[in-house]
Amino acid sequence: MWSCFHFPTSIQSQEVMGSLPLSSLASFFTTRPSLFGKPPAHSPHPKTRTHHHKMVSCNSQDEETPRGKFDRRNLLMGMGLGGMYGAAHLDSSALAAPITGPDLSKCGTAIDLNTNTPFDFNCCPPLTSDPEIVDFQFPPKGEPVWIRPAAHLVNEEYVQKYERAVGLMKALPRDDPRSFYQQANVHCAYCNLAYEQTGDPEMKLQVHHCWLFYPWHRWYLYFYERILGELIGDPNFSLPFWNWDNLPPAPYIPEMYLNKDSPLYDSFRNDSHLTSLVDLKSPNSYSTTPGTIISGNMTEMYTEMVRTKTLEDFYGKIYIVGTKPSPGQGTVERGSHDAVHIWVGQNTKQGFDLGNFGTASRDSLFCAHHANIDRLWTVWRNLPHNGPRTITSSEWLNANFLFYNEKKQLVRVYVKDTLDQAKMGYQYQKVDNPWLLKPKPYHKKSYVSSKQNRALEKINFPVKLDKVIKILVERPKKKRSDEEKEKEEELLVIEGIEADMSYAVRFEVYLNDVDDNPEELIDKAEYLGCYSQVPHKTSKTTFKSMIRLGLTEVLEDLEIEDDDKILVSIVPRAEGERITIGGINIVYVDYTKDI
Repeated sequence: MWSCFHFPTSIQSQEVMGSLPLSSLASFFTTRPSLFGKPPAHSPHPKTRTHHHKMVSCNSQDEETPRGKFDRRNLLMGMGLGGMYGAAHLDSSALAAPITGPDLSKCGTAIDLNTNTPFDFNCCPPLTSDPEIVDFQFPPKGEPVWIRPAAHLVNEEYVQKYERAVGLMKALPRDDPRSFYQQANVHCAYCNLAYEQTGDPEMKLQVHHCWLFYPWHRWYLYFYERILGELIGDPNFSLPFWNWDNLPPAPYIPEMYLNKDSPLYDSFRNDSHLTSLVDLKSPNSYSTTPGTIISGNMTEMYTEMVRTKTLEDFYGKIYIVGTKPSPGQGTVERGSHDAVHIWVGQNTKQGFDLGNFGTASRDSLFCAHHANIDRLWTVWRNLPHNGPRTITSSEWLNANFLFYNEKKQLVRVYVKDTLDQAKMGYQYQKVDNPWLLKPKPYHKKSYVSSKQNRALEKINFPVKLDKVIKILVERPKKKRSDEEKEKEEELLVIEGIEADMSYAVRFEVYLNDVDDNPEELIDKAEYLGCYSQVPHKTSKTTFKSMIRLGLTEVLEDLEIEDDDKILVSIVPRAEGERITIGGINIVYVDYTKDI
């Protein structure tokens, strides 16, 4: 299975490729280079002030929302984007605005879907005696930039420092907003519909499955890191990142998280995976050997990162005030991100800890996992491309959240301030990205043509995905010119996806699986992508979503870009009987334009 990749002896590039030669990675098996010597009552209208403590600091168009069509510019001018609760009294005619920090006094309780009873802990944050909100400020110029290290490359000195920091965080009183318990609840509350959308109390707030996924988690890690540094008196302390997208030993759970006597250890993990290679096609992957797992991982990452050209398909669907939660995930979120969550979490329906949004950040691996997701965001923005890699819409840039900082102050942060890591004060250790190498096709065009015209079962949508679905999809455009392909991406759209959100579900999509053997295609060009989800604990069991999968490069690689129809296979891998698909079609999107 390794034959579909030809790894070079060295790779160079600051953000896209790391500085470590691939040929040296084999030595990591035996060596570890020493590279790094119920919420309380409070005033619902806190004051806002600008604070200069040592911390980090458009285009408009009409938008259709569930409430109708509004002029964003007029609304934003009227709001002024001021005050945590400034938009709380807007009427339903003014709901086309960025998502803003929630009213913490209205935090609700997450529901355990498995018992239909309130969750056994409260996700809602405490408030300090000072309810004022400080606006985030970047660190002063000249401050050192800390480097987040690769978790499998750190030395013992770093491990001891990290363990001490997390131990002190866990020793803080539970009502301290900096405590390990409360930091875990930050993720739970923002990610399990505990908050109302400020400006539309009928809608819940969810930072997953939409374009807020990357910036919200960047801020979460930033403040988590600053709290740890404050506790050990080291302002330059940095979190590690677990680059499971690399070659061994990186895809194994890093050693420091496996010591049962360490504060980094979490007992709610899948015991069978503690010393196994991470499989990015979890759950229920076809991969069975280290070779197939690694080659499958490389294809998964190439599909998510390189084939994805449009902003919406990488970042996720637009999410503004009045939008229903979970409008749609980006490629990384629904792929490798979800796979690692599920792979590490307990092998149960609930998947505690990392495998469930309600408890995910109770495992210290959460930060290492999401630091890698954060790194991948930067990598994608620096890959060669024809179109934009950063959203410029004011509704995205001006979206804002609330976090407690290391001084127990409530801080308002904006998406627009996440776009320069160095300005925020951190960078990542340079590592290789071996998945940049293109996977090879499995079948020759002539072989596919001889088998493609067989009779297929008629599919009437919507359809339950309790078995493999095969369908010939009509292509509206054939024989596109190079100029057209440099501007427009051909996308396969699977719409009306409805899945039980209390389960880990997954399906995969393949092109030209004429032999009914998708297990032979997991690391080949025929693999188009997947849909998956981490179990949620919310009061609503299902949401409708959709995915778009890039076709332009695949059609070229398979030499079928002149075909009138393409054979698409949708293969259930986990809980397919709990998934319904509404339809499938092909669209063309100008990826040189902003969202």
